[in-house]
Amino acid sequence: MTLVNTIGTDLRIWMSQTFAHWRGDLTGGLTAAVVALPLALAFAVASGVDPKAGLYTAIVAGIIAAVFGGSPVQITGPTGAMAVILVGIVAKYGIEKVWIAGVMAGIIQVALGVAKLGRLVKFIPYPVTAGFTNGIAVIIFCGQLNNFLGLKLPRSEHFLPGLWQTVTHLEGLNWAAIALTTITIVTKLLWARMTTSIPASLVGLVLATAIATSFHLNVPTIGSIPQSLPMLQSIPHWNDLGLIRELINPALALAALGSIESLLSAVVADGMTVSEKHDSDRELIGQGLANIVVPFFGGIPATGAIARTAVNVRAGGRTRLSGVIQGVAIAIIVLTLAPLAAQVPLAALAGILMVTSVRMIEWEAIGLLLRATYADFAVMMLTWMVTIFFDLVLAVEVGLIAAGALFIKRMSELNLGKIPETEAFPPGIPMELSKQISVYRVDGPVFFGAAERFVTFLREEPDVKYLVLRLRYVPNMDTTGLVALQDIYQDLQRHDCRLLLSGLQPEVQNLLERTGLMDKIGRENCFETTDAAIYSLNPQLETRS
Repeated sequence: MTLVNTIGTDLRIWMSQTFAHWRGDLTGGLTAAVVALPLALAFAVASGVDPKAGLYTAIVAGIIAAVFGGSPVQITGPTGAMAVILVGIVAKYGIEKVWIAGVMAGIIQVALGVAKLGRLVKFIPYPVTAGFTNGIAVIIFCGQLNNFLGLKLPRSEHFLPGLWQTVTHLEGLNWAAIALTTITIVTKLLWARMTTSIPASLVGLVLATAIATSFHLNVPTIGSIPQSLPMLQSIPHWNDLGLIRELINPALALAALGSIESLLSAVVADGMTVSEKHDSDRELIGQGLANIVVPFFGGIPATGAIARTAVNVRAGGRTRLSGVIQGVAIAIIVLTLAPLAAQVPLAALAGILMVTSVRMIEWEAIGLLLRATYADFAVMMLTWMVTIFFDLVLAVEVGLIAAGALFIKRMSELNLGKIPETEAFPPGIPMELSKQISVYRVDGPVFFGAAERFVTFLREEPDVKYLVLRLRYVPNMDTTGLVALQDIYQDLQRHDCRLLLSGLQPEVQNLLERTGLMDKIGRENCFETTDAAIYSLNPQLETRS
């Protein structure tokens, strides 16, 4: 009876936590489903597979990752980043081998999560993540020129040959397709300015489809989609060891990208809510399980989707229930409206993806890196170019090597003169001056290797009103460290906690001033010594106590 009572208690707690925010989860899940529908179709087409595969992926992977993943608000499905890798794999191997590679990628992700290696992904430097994200955006945009121009050309395994093939066949332009793409783009841009209650992508898709069918335009369409739920199927040759050896590299690429994209999306979700933070290892396990299962239902490898996750949070999603509702809602839409999808022009999907790709480009990161250091900007550009002209996995490898070399160069140029010890606080351990103040001493350069730990360490600090960061022993900071400090500032703001900096070294102070972070934090919150920072709080402590 004791065991039964314990299980019953645990079940009641789980039920109360899961359904505590059911109204917000319902709104968030339904809104995310409406946004995900056209994107699932578009990214499936961009991957070179049947549109139904995108819908089945959004349903199956979305539900599994929501239940077993480490982020309570993550929305999982087909993404543009994964489409960039999948289109080459599909062109070279075919869809059946993509299913096998997807299962292998899922197993790798689960292994990474079980081995508790989830946090390693966060050690990728900021210029590298910005570089490959921008590269993916360019590839997605150029990959849609075929549908934009109405050309019926076979898909190429690589980006450049495919682009050259499109450029050399311009004599076959379909002006109706160009017009529909333009209408979709304009609608997507203007509709969002008028209202956000109905997703602009869906409006553009419906409008372009209505025009094409009303005027009987001769444009390529996505074709029929079965009016049924995804059904369990067998995967041919999945136990062929020779084939598994052949697909190990594509599987590693899918696992690496899926892990990076999903964890970045989970971090973004953390930044949008003050509720439960994500568990990176559990997130990898959840994403891995989704990728293991989804090929058996005809889907393609999936990742956490940043845009759809953000929509879910903004619409009120707070728990895993929102992700489950998103998957169920798409399933209902497939059962009721699938026949209408046969008339959707590929040109409309091209318009949606073109706008999405332009918005994927890290414009803010480009400006930040230009203002910060040209060396970090060069790392981003190198990663960007390698992503476009070679492949994403190689780009990450090259970017990491370049960032590591830059780190060594910076360390060799540091002025390591002795700084007199005037404040004797133990490094990294808060000194409780009152219930409202905590002081941290940070030692050494804040580079990408320490940034993730830096952020996590401070986020786990008990809720205080004032946090003083003593940076006297931080001689330098790279862009990833800068972004980490900015994340700390924004996170503390959400928790109604004021950030104060003391002992800024010239290199660090100049970086904060060039990038504008000094103005955000406030010059009145920067002090020469920690004593001065604490003394400045005394009057406020008296009035707020």
